Amino acid sequence: MRFEFATAGRILFGCGVLREVGPAARAMGRRALVAVGCPEPLAARLFEQLRASGVDWAPLQVSAEPTIELVRRGVAIARQQDCQLVIGIGGGSALDAGKAIAALLTNRGDPLDYLEVIGRGQTLQSPAAPYIAIPTTAGTGAEVTRNAVLASPEHRVKASLRSPLMLPRLAAVDPELTLDLPPEITAATGLDALTQLIEPFVSVRANPMTDLFCLEGIARVARSLERACCDGGDVAARSDMALASLLGGLALANAGLGAVHGFAAPVGGMFEAPHGAVCAALLPHVILTNIRALHARAPDGEALARYRRVAQILTGRADVEPEDSAKWVAELSRRLRIPALAAYGITAAHTEALAEAAARASSMKGNPLPLTPEELRGILLAAL
Repeated sequence: MRFEFATAGRILFGCGVLREVGPAARAMGRRALVAVGCPEPLAARLFEQLRASGVDWAPLQVSAEPTIELVRRGVAIARQQDCQLVIGIGGGSALDAGKAIAALLTNRGDPLDYLEVIGRGQTLQSPAAPYIAIPTTAGTGAEVTRNAVLASPEHRVKASLRSPLMLPRLAAVDPELTLDLPPEITAATGLDALTQLIEPFVSVRANPMTDLFCLEGIARVARSLERACCDGGDVAARSDMALASLLGGLALANAGLGAVHGFAAPVGGMFEAPHGAVCAALLPHVILTNIRALHARAPDGEALARYRRVAQILTGRADVEPEDSAKWVAELSRRLRIPALAAYGITAAHTEALAEAAARASSMKGNPLPLTPEELRGILLAAL
């Protein structure tokens, strides 16, 4: 047995830990580039902490999923303003933008020099500038991952900038920052978190350490996602979801993902579709397709037993089959009113191109087994 585990240099978790960010930032520098992807009142709370600790800042608004051009602009501002550190506050878009900017501050060249698939795929040579990641949603786990997903409208695709050198210096996860999330965002990001716990657990790269995070996180989602959607002020439910998201980030960064995220990149690149909502729409159909493929081609493998374990945690019952995991997710998605992919303009005519692109995605390498073109197209058709 051999595996590697790497994560953020320091993790702060708990209600109120935002108050500790100012002194931590001051230890890293006097001026920060702040990638802001959250409502103004939340950003103001961060700025108040920075001001109290003697840290100045230059803001960069991240109003949508980050593009290559946004990262170029952020790097230019950080250099012009002589920023010694970078802070990202918001959802996965802001955290990924900040992560990429911090990496390119210390590694000369253009984002395309380092991006996978559409770029040159060069390796980062220097550690990223000090980076603090502060999530205000509970879904992506980007505060502890080693990659940043960037959109290229020109190529109509999303691609990753990826390196262990990009891991944040500090991840500050304060569940209080998620209390005002509306139900639809809570639902989509929460199901993204669940995806990022299930996929690493059944991944071909799963290991005993990431399994611990996945099992704990799945249990917290099962008991708290619907509660958080129904009552956004439920601090215990919000804390469960914030921790589940963090645990998913720890797991995926070290065990990989699967077919849901294999699809998410091309879908998000070709359509104006939020990442979390896309993952939520795809998850039950990918689970069911994987289970059927495993029954047919790898019935004695470990993955089927793992899907059964997922079903046991989600349902709270011992007498379940692997397929019950897909059924539970589908029923929850209906209750939470998760839109089908058709809501974003995707039709049956797009399935061929999307399936071909998904088959090439790096996330697909972690899927429990290779899926056929017919199976990939079937997933999309079912998710419409």
